[in-house]
Amino acid sequence: MPATLLEWMELLSYVVTVFGLPLAIYVFLVEQRKERQAEEESIHQRLSDEYNDFLKLVIDNSDLQLLSRAAAPAGLSEEQQERKQAMFGILVALFERAYILVYEDDMDRQRRRLWQSWEDYMHDWCKRRDFREALPQLLEGEDPDFARHIFRLAGLGAERGPE
Repeated sequence: MPATLLEWMELLSYVVTVFGLPLAIYVFLVEQRKERQAEEESIHQRLSDEYNDFLKLVIDNSDLQLLSRAAAPAGLSEEQQERKQAMFGILVALFERAYILVYEDDMDRQRRRLWQSWEDYMHDWCKRRDFREALPQLLEGEDPDFARHIFRLAGLGAERGPE
């Protein structure tokens, strides 16, 4: 048993080294993981807010009938066609941003959940013939991996995507 103050302090330093340091490292790693998860959720929330803003834009332009499952009716005016193309451009830019910020080849469970909602949105929009037909022009100059991914979702094949 330590007899002097110096021996007690030396014993306490060993206890801190043996137990305190590993505990501090563990707490640090747990906090880092929580911060990463909060950052990923924040990214997802911002992207979701942007998608909601896009849907409000779609509602404001209801004459284009972009919420219907089928393509917009034939006979849209030139101005309506231009608005529809611009809205598809906004949507593709949002999808690309989601792809770049969220998608990884090897995702953990949480990231996979966040990504799956975006892939569902992309898949739903790719069901529209007019959206699929607009994709080659909309994807010019965009991220090649994203372009290949959305072309695959649209069933257009990699041959339509950028090299």
